[in-house]
Amino acid sequence: MFVLVVRFDLPDAAAAEAFDGLVRAAVPDILASEPGTLTYVPHAVLDEPLARVFYEVYRDKAAHAAHEDRPATAAFLARVRELQPVIRVEAMTPR
Repeated sequence: MFVLVVRFDLPDAAAAEAFDGLVRAAVPDILASEPGTLTYVPHAVLDEPLARVFYEVYRDKAAHAAHEDRPATAAFLARVRELQPVIRVEAMTPR
């Protein structure tokens, strides 16, 4: 199992709204098209209206690599980086 927690701190409400729209469009495709993606859940952070966190669980590192290699993922990340170029990614180990 390979787990990521990814945090996005968006600069303003317009960027947060655009980000949420991108997420609404991307997540169903990810879940339908990536059998190695076991969990892919976006979250809003309580009391931080411009912060978003993804909790991502992949079967293994190869499944994550397959996720990253998809053109749809590349397009999503390119658009997200236009909204917020700094993305915090933490690889986690289940205990």
